[in-house]
Amino acid sequence: MTTLSVAGPERLRVLLVEDDTGDAFLVGELLADSPGTFDLTVAGTFAEAQTLLAGIDCVLLDLGLPDAEGIEGLRKLLAVAGDAAVCVLTGRSDEHLGVVAVAEGAQDYLIKGQVDGVLLARSLRYAVERRRADENARRLHDAELQQAESARLERGLLPQPLMSTDAAAVHTFYRSGRGSGLLGGDFFDVVQTGPHTLQAIVGDVCGHGPDEAALGAELRVAWRALILAGVPAGNVLPAVEQVLVSERRAREVFTTIAMTTVDLAANRATVRLAGHPAPMLLTGGDAAPIAAPAGIVLGVRPRPAPVYETALPDGDWSLLIYTDGLIEGHTPDGGRLGQAGLADLLRASADVPVEAVPEWLVNRAERANGGPLADDVAMLLMTRKGR
Repeated sequence: MTTLSVAGPERLRVLLVEDDTGDAFLVGELLADSPGTFDLTVAGTFAEAQTLLAGIDCVLLDLGLPDAEGIEGLRKLLAVAGDAAVCVLTGRSDEHLGVVAVAEGAQDYLIKGQVDGVLLARSLRYAVERRRADENARRLHDAELQQAESARLERGLLPQPLMSTDAAAVHTFYRSGRGSGLLGGDFFDVVQTGPHTLQAIVGDVCGHGPDEAALGAELRVAWRALILAGVPAGNVLPAVEQVLVSERRAREVFTTIAMTTVDLAANRATVRLAGHPAPMLLTGGDAAPIAAPAGIVLGVRPRPAPVYETALPDGDWSLLIYTDGLIEGHTPDGGRLGQAGLADLLRASADVPVEAVPEWLVNRAERANGGPLADDVAMLLMTRKGR
């Protein structure tokens, strides 16, 4: 035999706004004889009712008050009722007002002389639940609108590569570590500064909440502005670090960055790393990280990022710049994917269309991890045409 425990109806606090003492007495008697528990407070005027609304679950309003009559009186009450439900009382000859009252925002209406205790109690509880349902629906709608607006804003913050050359192609990928966000603390950008020169950046603000997302967007915009202004490459990251220090919410916030300049005509790359994983060079079916020194993260101790120059292959090649969210996932043996595991994945991507490689890498990393990657992932794959 199974025993079910069913909670009884909650105690409702009801404010009756009624200037007729006889009708007020009758409502009190009906509630006293009805199922459930009600705490009844009576106000004879709208002015008095305004002082008693705090903590009230439902207002039972007579539409014939001396200082708030008819639908106009209802409107005045709805304007100050807050979270309280509102039921209106009408006479037999004014039943049409009840319908109008519900259209104006009341939760229900009752006709005097046609109400017993059971119906009154049921109507009051229904009004309270309907009010709560309406409020929850409104809050859900507001949250959905806010989420949609945030999504539009976040999509707008993801940059479009600013380049015109057809000697190379750039494919990007972004996935936030926030379950409900499109943008995290990672960022990327590409700007062409000459007929054969591409400037690229991939960065990672520690953390992946909305504050970090905003800061990442600021740093990316600052970097693009500096590049377009023709600031010498050696001065760009120190200037970005100044923006970081002035805009971060706490001294503990730091950023890693990989900044790469590619000379397509000379087939050379200049890499500056500020505590960031080195780019991966993929050519001839093999993949390996560029041997650039890591440098110090931005925001800890100002120091210029070391400069590393390397020749690129004469044939086809691809350069993958990424954030560490891609390589920090686990592998089935309990280790981390790391750069070695990423190199293996890149070697296995030979038959994957180049534009699909970034997403393919994430899918394979998540398969090895046994589920979604915990951190943000940003990737920028620069490919010499013809791969």
